[in-house]
Amino acid sequence: MAGLRCYRIPFSTNVERVALAAGHKGLELEWVDVDPGDRSPVEAVSGQPLVPVLVDGEEVIADSPAILAHLETRFPEPPLYPVDAARRAEVETFLDWFNDAWKRAPNLIAAELEQPAPDADRIARLGGRMRASLDRFEALLAGRDFLCGGFGIADVTAFPFLKYAALGLPPGDDELFHRVLVDHQPLGDRHPRLDAWVRRVDALPRA
Repeated sequence: MAGLRCYRIPFSTNVERVALAAGHKGLELEWVDVDPGDRSPVEAVSGQPLVPVLVDGEEVIADSPAILAHLETRFPEPPLYPVDAARRAEVETFLDWFNDAWKRAPNLIAAELEQPAPDADRIARLGGRMRASLDRFEALLAGRDFLCGGFGIADVTAFPFLKYAALGLPPGDDELFHRVLVDHQPLGDRHPRLDAWVRRVDALPRA
């Protein structure tokens, strides 16, 4: 495990993915805290400004899905992915949907809110898409404790974003994107399984 170093900024959802995955695998990471206003240390090591960035010996890996895949290959036990090929394909389909489709709405809302004259109708449409997705997550948790069966990569991938629906903003978190995740994911009484899942995953170890 020696040599696992990871660059992070406070409250990063993608960094928390890595922390959860490493915690599940019992890995210790050397965290390097980076000032969001000065990302030169990240750029120096990876050639780009985004976190997380994992340094594993001579390898430098940016982008959280790539880091998660790297950790699964390097440290396969305990696994994050199902062993069965069909189940793994199902989980990978969920990951594609979450990363490429689900995340689009909150990102677009945050970008719209930064415009001089935000389009309220567009924000409402995108927010409606996020609220509708809550029913899908609730259904995925019917009869099981985690999104795709046992705890794994689906939970690691989605939790840092869905947690805001149940837990709100932590003290000191003033990120606009995170406020979008709070404002457009009202759980209410219709999503008890999702609320319980957030608290279940939140209790798990992180690196």
